[in-house]
Amino acid sequence: MNLAKLVDGGRATTRDLIPTARLREFFDSRSIAMVGASDNSGWARFIVASCATAGFRGPLVPVHPRAETAFGLPAVPSLRDLPEPVDVAYLLTPAHVNESVLDDMAAAGIRNAIVLAAGYREAGAEGKALEEAMVAHAAANDIIVLGPNCLGFVNAHTRCAPLALNMPPVTAGPVGVALQSGGLADYVMTFANAHGIGLSTVASMGNEAMITTADVINYLVDDEATKVICLFLEEIGEPAGFALAALRAHEAGKPIIALKVGSSPAGQLAAFVHTGAVAGDDKVIDAAFRQLNVIRVTSLEELLSTAAALGYNRWPQGRRMGVLTPSGGACDIIADIASANGIEIPDFAPATVEGMRALVPAEQEPRNPLDVGSYHYANLNSTSGNLRAVDRALDIITRDPGMDFVLFGGVYAPARRPADTALGAAAEERMDWLAKQIAAAPIPVISIGSTCLDVSGYGSELLTNRNINILPGINEGIRAIGNALRWLENRERVQPIGQPTETSRHVSISGPWSEAQGRDLLASSGVSVVPGDLATSADDAVDIARRVGFPVVLKICSAQINHKSDVGGVALGLNSEAEVRSAYERVRAAGARVPGATVEGVLVTSMRTGGIELLAGVTVDPTFGPVLAVGLGGIWVEVLRDSSLRVLPVDTAEVKRMLTELRGLPLLQGARGTVPADLDALAEAITRIARTAQSLGAALRAMEVNPLWVNGDQVEALDILVVTEPEATSETEKTA
Repeated sequence: MNLAKLVDGGRATTRDLIPTARLREFFDSRSIAMVGASDNSGWARFIVASCATAGFRGPLVPVHPRAETAFGLPAVPSLRDLPEPVDVAYLLTPAHVNESVLDDMAAAGIRNAIVLAAGYREAGAEGKALEEAMVAHAAANDIIVLGPNCLGFVNAHTRCAPLALNMPPVTAGPVGVALQSGGLADYVMTFANAHGIGLSTVASMGNEAMITTADVINYLVDDEATKVICLFLEEIGEPAGFALAALRAHEAGKPIIALKVGSSPAGQLAAFVHTGAVAGDDKVIDAAFRQLNVIRVTSLEELLSTAAALGYNRWPQGRRMGVLTPSGGACDIIADIASANGIEIPDFAPATVEGMRALVPAEQEPRNPLDVGSYHYANLNSTSGNLRAVDRALDIITRDPGMDFVLFGGVYAPARRPADTALGAAAEERMDWLAKQIAAAPIPVISIGSTCLDVSGYGSELLTNRNINILPGINEGIRAIGNALRWLENRERVQPIGQPTETSRHVSISGPWSEAQGRDLLASSGVSVVPGDLATSADDAVDIARRVGFPVVLKICSAQINHKSDVGGVALGLNSEAEVRSAYERVRAAGARVPGATVEGVLVTSMRTGGIELLAGVTVDPTFGPVLAVGLGGIWVEVLRDSSLRVLPVDTAEVKRMLTELRGLPLLQGARGTVPADLDALAEAITRIARTAQSLGAALRAMEVNPLWVNGDQVEALDILVVTEPEATSETEKTA
């Protein structure tokens, strides 16, 4: 590995240079040096406390030019004075001296650094230059850096915790976490600890100058201790790397759950096209995450609850849920929330009903969801041992052929060990039985609490030792299961995103194209456009009208006039030669009145009535690149906000799924006696439009067909807009 290549490259070349083997060495550090640590350093005090909380047993060495000790630990004046290299150096030093510290690291043979200092890229142009110089310096010395502006990490399995936070106790477990906000690490670990959710690695990412979120995802994919990956994202600064890492996680069967914050309004081309008003940045994130099968959540509680659902439980293979709970009220709440999350609660099979009769009062008919009620706490007879009615019911319900999984409210985590030794032993014996029963059940059994109460230390010990987790509350728990089911169902639909087309057209037009040019572009790609041609005289217009057949539409054709009807540049429903001649003169005159407009002529096309109008447009998202939007056409796409988005490329099957996502789908299926649209033909036309847009390469700014007219199996582009900026004058070239 040659990190020195980074000297001239900055962040862009980091992607190929930090393999997971190197990151495994980083996050598995067994010795730590704290550079700049003294008894007066609050940050160093946090690191010492975090290491103590985690049970870190390796050397922890303060490094300070004047202090002989810090926090009772012997100090050395410089990294060069260490008797042997440490695995990671935590730089508590100011930004302006960090390059000299990196030199000391290189001299001491230390390959890994955490940089706490702020004042880098987040501080503006001067800070960005300082960060780039620091990265180049580190790379030249074969050092990788987490940060800067970073609080560190915790590896719960190896008990390594170079973390400058007031760290709560952490249980080792299956959930890996990467956070683009270091301060949230405290809340994440506190919630996980309170709800018995074990963590593998928790990393504060900082500015991601070298080690990026994509790197950490790749590391967690390869980490045997990690089963689920959680992300808190403020930005996706490296979309290609992120997408590839997400695909690796998919191939490894490791779910990614992301809390992505921040959204912005429609793109800059909204003045030109409707598509910009549809494909806002946040909606594009939604689309990209769906295509990569990344679960998007809206809170830290949902993030970790979903991780627990996927990290501790066998995965259900369907949405049919059996429910066992000690509360009738809980049954009602569960039914409502399950419905909202698309989870079915089917009737019990007859054999299940019969088996349950002995477990409920005589006047109660066993039904799903089942309230075990007053029988819950009592043993059924003298031979039942420590088991309760809900436990017997669990044995029965898991054998019901109509259930895909069981939601089980019968696991309890006591607040403290019972003072009565016999009661304590009985509780632990019951927990042992439940653990074996859950592990051996024919279908998954998912435990849930009635509320999001904290689990005590004793209760957590009971659960963790038996690999049981209780989802925190009905609302969060069932929402987490719904997220898990969507992830499971979408595994077959994952596809790469953001890949360029193999060939790109040469583009010389800067700005909007004329509609005639747009028509030629789509027609050359096999997209059907409404019959018509460009007229430069009234006689031409009449000849074209005769050829395509009346009625016809006349539209001014000028690259500088995008909203033709606003200037009087459109005439509809012309049924005679006289009407065409008169309309030609009006439309041409309207175009001539627009300052700065170059008029190519007047488009004469067939007039289409009936059918359904859609929008199919492509804009360029600043993060993920070209994005396809499909929705009802005309003004309805903005009024109804009924659209579906995908990051390109897409195939016809994916476009057809986009159509089925529209609330206006019944219109396409022939609602109220209308002619059903041929969805296959429509999906093929939209796919060709998307491919044509991608073929414009980096010059593409927007392409929109609005309306795209469909009537049965007839699909035609009626209005076309293309906006490009040649690569020679693109923003990338300008700043290169």
